[in-house]
Amino acid sequence: MFLFQKGQTIDNRYTVVFPHKEGTYAETYRVRDTSGKLRFLKLIYYSKLQYSQFDKDGSIIEVEVAKLLNHPNVCKYMDSGKLIANGQQLAYIVTEFVSGETLDKKINRDGDLSVYEIKQVVKALLSALQYLHTQSTPIIHNEVTIQNLMLDLSGTLENLKLIDFGYARFLNQEPAKPNLKQLNPFYMAPERLNGVGCVQSDLFSVGVVLYQLVYDELPWFFDTSRMSDQQIVEKLESVREHMLRMPEIDLFEYDEQLKNIISKALSTEVEERFQSAGEFIKALDGEIQVEKPAPKQKVKDGEKKEASIPRKVANGEGFAAISGMDELKELLQREVIDVITNPEEYARYGLTIPNGMLLYGPPGCGKTFFAKHFAEEVGFNYMEVKPSTLKSKWVNATQENIGKMFAEAEENAPTVIFIDEMNELVPNRDNGNVHEMTLGAVNEMLAQMDRTGEKGIFIIGATNYPNMIDPAILRAGRLDKKYYLAPPDKKARELMLKMYLEKRPYDFGIDYEHLADLTKNYVSADLKLIVDDASRKALVNKSKITQRILEEVIASTKPSLSEKELQKYERIKAEMNGEKIETNKRPKIGF
Repeated sequence: MFLFQKGQTIDNRYTVVFPHKEGTYAETYRVRDTSGKLRFLKLIYYSKLQYSQFDKDGSIIEVEVAKLLNHPNVCKYMDSGKLIANGQQLAYIVTEFVSGETLDKKINRDGDLSVYEIKQVVKALLSALQYLHTQSTPIIHNEVTIQNLMLDLSGTLENLKLIDFGYARFLNQEPAKPNLKQLNPFYMAPERLNGVGCVQSDLFSVGVVLYQLVYDELPWFFDTSRMSDQQIVEKLESVREHMLRMPEIDLFEYDEQLKNIISKALSTEVEERFQSAGEFIKALDGEIQVEKPAPKQKVKDGEKKEASIPRKVANGEGFAAISGMDELKELLQREVIDVITNPEEYARYGLTIPNGMLLYGPPGCGKTFFAKHFAEEVGFNYMEVKPSTLKSKWVNATQENIGKMFAEAEENAPTVIFIDEMNELVPNRDNGNVHEMTLGAVNEMLAQMDRTGEKGIFIIGATNYPNMIDPAILRAGRLDKKYYLAPPDKKARELMLKMYLEKRPYDFGIDYEHLADLTKNYVSADLKLIVDDASRKALVNKSKITQRILEEVIASTKPSLSEKELQKYERIKAEMNGEKIETNKRPKIGF
């Protein structure tokens, strides 16, 4: 039953016109403010909130997110507050009221949209996400579905609004596994199912919406009513191993470009998707041609997925190809490279050969790039592995794949094994959500990692979340060394910009030092995006890439890492180095 009824006043300011909906921790109302204007009010019960819904300062995350909403494609924030009613501690959010209906209801009533209309819808949605993702601390919506797209009474598609920010989080906040009884798993990116939300996760969900609007069905669907969350995740991982099905349809303006856009958006690999809402919009507008994705290897039902591990002999420039990072390269030379390239000399002094190292830090700082060139520097063969390559839904198959990986590495020694997203393969076993099959994988990794250095195997793990890796993996004798990869320094940014511009038609007199000053905290991926956008702008202008164009693009491109995120990673770095950190206590609930 609603706490407030029609005609009653909330916080002496908002008169209830109509109680709207009751949820697990909140209820919503149509209200009038003191000036008589209709508003939408969400009333939140403190007692029903989970710990993960508070930030470190004890504020409700949803309220803090709402305060930033001011864009044509989201419901504008108007007010918020706290009160006590019927002995309950409450908070409320007031936004503009949109009289209309959700997009799915409109389609059910009026029929399917044309390709032109579909693009209007998706671009409006992407415009909202671009606004959220480019905040000083990016906001990840985490629940982009067709049911959360609202149209006003005019039905104008460009006026569409993204609603329901109950699961939205700032990018720098700790990820939490979604409750699949409350959320629709079929819209979720693979990493989101495992509790990690990022910009590309939202864009994956946009891909699902686009697919649904074009084909009038979800790209993947099965009955989940009798399945546990873990079973849903495993089933989804299994069906997504197959090539994405593109039904044959007869729709005006439905072409290869649109099919390729859908495929790219729905890639199970984060780095293969659109990296920003802006890039997605450019593809829909035809400013970017999207190539047809390489076909997936088909996996028949009931068949195990074997680990496919690429191997190549490391030859190349080594550390010479890495811009900047001089301090880290010198440290690695002393602590790792000299040891593994002169094992006999170190053994003479009773020093053990390191088994591996962990590279950690913010996304986009070149961990994979660094690992490849490390292998070149030491002259080892190189194997690059993702957890999805090793993990299997079949009992003991993950352990078998791990064993095969180490056997192949030993056979082709000396070998560097690079495991990206290490936390996905060996999560902390103290976490109660870790599945029994995952525990087996952790134990297998621990067993295989013992004394690998003596077998000519060096393991490099990479992660954005080192604190989510099982501590036993990080102890001495396994991943002995841990190195933080920060965003590129000024010198590195200069060299990267030169490298990205090198084979393009750029103007003489580019002031790289000034450009580096303008791009503090920009990661490698940001710098490449800047150069790419500047190149497109120059192409349209039929000119060379000039200093002015580059500066204009930089001015309109925010770094993907905010100051708050960098501070978060500095805290993680301090923790990994064993420095004392003041731990945050559970936030107070109340006033």
